[in-house]
Amino acid sequence: MTTTSPPTSTTERVPVRTDSDVVKVRQLVRALAQQARLSLVDQTKLVTAASELARNTLVYGGGGEAEVQLVAEGPRTGVRAVFSDEGPGIPDLDLALTDGWTSGSGLGLGLSGSRRLVQHFAIDTAPGAGTRVEIATWSR
Repeated sequence: MTTTSPPTSTTERVPVRTDSDVVKVRQLVRALAQQARLSLVDQTKLVTAASELARNTLVYGGGGEAEVQLVAEGPRTGVRAVFSDEGPGIPDLDLALTDGWTSGSGLGLGLSGSRRLVQHFAIDTAPGAGTRVEIATWSR
């Protein structure tokens, strides 16, 4: 996976090991989304996606880390978040991104729903190699 990253501010890292860490990620993403002057709708979508991905990091990845930062590209600002774990990885990514599919007892909207809620979504995973998901939303 190769992507060009825009100039960024300091990255805030949050370990994702407990339910309270998921809450911390959600609060941090909301605060930065407000700083980036995202619309209330875009703030809500981004926070929802980040919350789902942080929970996936905890539940399916066995814990990991979230890196969240305010980003700037020309006149636009946004929020970028990367969720990474060293868990079992996702054996069938296409299936995992299918609406309604779940490997647990959830609704099956975590990955596919998160992808629809943000402007940028990238995932890197392989069986036995963990998972890394990057999301971003920009001011309009």
